[in-house]
Amino acid sequence: MGMQLIEAYIPNNHFESVDEKLREHAYTSYFTSNESSERVLVRILVDTDEVENILNYLESVSNVVDGFETILLPVQTYLSRETVNEQSSEQNEEETEDEQTILLRASRQELMSTVETNSHATVNYTWLIFLSSIVATMGFIKDSDAVVIGAMVIAPLIGPVISMAFSAILGDYRLMGKAALTAFIGVGLVIVVSFIFNFMFEINTDTKQYIARTEVTWSDFFLALAAGGAGSIATLNRKAGNLVGVMVAVALVPPNTALGMALGNASWNDAYGAFLLIVVNISCILLSAVIVFSLSGIRPVKWQEVQRAHVSRSLSIVFVLLIVGVLMAVIFLGQDIKSM
Repeated sequence: MGMQLIEAYIPNNHFESVDEKLREHAYTSYFTSNESSERVLVRILVDTDEVENILNYLESVSNVVDGFETILLPVQTYLSRETVNEQSSEQNEEETEDEQTILLRASRQELMSTVETNSHATVNYTWLIFLSSIVATMGFIKDSDAVVIGAMVIAPLIGPVISMAFSAILGDYRLMGKAALTAFIGVGLVIVVSFIFNFMFEINTDTKQYIARTEVTWSDFFLALAAGGAGSIATLNRKAGNLVGVMVAVALVPPNTALGMALGNASWNDAYGAFLLIVVNISCILLSAVIVFSLSGIRPVKWQEVQRAHVSRSLSIVFVLLIVGVLMAVIFLGQDIKSM
């Protein structure tokens, strides 16, 4: 189990009551020192699974009293007489230990920081999308699997989509709007670049790379659902490296590229198929992410936010399920018409 260090700067006139509440939580070490004549510094060394409870309490106190400051620091190594003596016994217990939580995750506060970062259309984000769209278009022109996969790895499109689901769980509509705008900018930029390149090069649309992104099959639903779940779990554990495989699996950039190329060629049937694939991918990622984040137990602290999050979470699941259901019906009817 990992450990983290919480540093809390507490005003002197509130120290006694806060100190009493903090000591009720499970901790490994607890230090206090007089930081100044006005505040006391409390350092609490805790297991990772206890961090969120303590931060939730400190957050609730900080909302009503001025002068509180809290810092969370990662702990790489902690040695004491007790830890050295307990190492051997812990190794034996690991095999039989029964986990109580459904999904292991970082604290809500840490995840919020990651989600906030992924929800902004930064200069780096825009450049990565722009460059990946060029790479993807060249991959379509050359009909190269390797080049198209390279474009999938470069593009950070899945980040803002998962951030939208996380925001829905907390009922944070402001953050959801930012994430949606960032995702829209990314999708739009890829479409525009491929549309322009369509007039600069002689593009053959009778290739496997293009054709595969202008048709939607039932397997695309399961692929996007699984990729969205994997991306959400990777986000929960802050393992950004795992998202590379997810990006390749769900492939958000190639359908956008196919859509831009189809629009440039006035191939409306192909554009319709590519658009359906984009909507299927994004909808299924959102559905998986909302479910995974709900199971992880992420909840706001304030009562008003809890009520809003409860409504937002339910509406999000219903809304996305409705979209997925409509898409499945459209695809089913489309296949039925083709077979006639």
